[in-house]
Amino acid sequence: MILIAGNQMFSMNPLTLTELERKILQDKRQSQVVYHYPSVDALEFELKTRTHIVEAAKALYASGVSFATFAGSKCNEQYWTRTENGGFQLKGGVLPSVGINDIFENGHLYGFECAGAIIIILYKAVLDTVGDAVFNAYFKNLFLRDWQYDRDLSLITAYNKNEAYPGDVLYFKNPEHDPETPEWQGENVVMLDENLYFGHGIGIETGQDIIQALNRMRKENSTISAYLQDLVVYPDFEYLRGLSVRDAWWDEDGQHEYTGIAGRIGLGTIRY
Repeated sequence: MILIAGNQMFSMNPLTLTELERKILQDKRQSQVVYHYPSVDALEFELKTRTHIVEAAKALYASGVSFATFAGSKCNEQYWTRTENGGFQLKGGVLPSVGINDIFENGHLYGFECAGAIIIILYKAVLDTVGDAVFNAYFKNLFLRDWQYDRDLSLITAYNKNEAYPGDVLYFKNPEHDPETPEWQGENVVMLDENLYFGHGIGIETGQDIIQALNRMRKENSTISAYLQDLVVYPDFEYLRGLSVRDAWWDEDGQHEYTGIAGRIGLGTIRY
């Protein structure tokens, strides 16, 4: 069930929604879980961001980036500095939007693990949702590695895989992985559709296919199958919606001034 400011009746314009967004909307409305939103704007922002997460996952898959352990990670040194722990630090004077977009445009120059891929996908989705000006103002000094190092996306963790929706991040755990290949102890994935996921290093597959792929990476004589955990991770959509700038422009030193508010989407016309 969806409640907008406590009210089950609200208006939206279906012409502003993609087929995927309409499906997410319908599934949330039919859920036994009550989803609270302060406004229709907030709901629409989440739907748009989820769409961009799915699109970013597919774009990363098509970009030519390679899978690599932290020890073997690589990046475009024009925009990023590879750190000793295998992460990527955005170079001074480089706009965050430029650094993120380059991963998708010059994927052959990059290699990283699945956890890093998820963070990159989420940044790309936020960039495509809020625009360059907002992104560059609020996501400076980017450091890409894994969940442990991310703070500015304000990620939320839930534990109910049955309430996962496209754009959510889930985890397939491989409890008896081969100790010689710790990178296959599990797979971080983005949910693209019902029982369809993207996992960097595995590709776009069904849940069953991902489990089969992980099971091939188990230690000898293992008996416990890989499985999808209850863990569900997603950005704090309302926090991201609240980000605002004033028509940002940047000078040669990377400074900016700004005017105006961004991140607001208008009301529509169809009633539920």
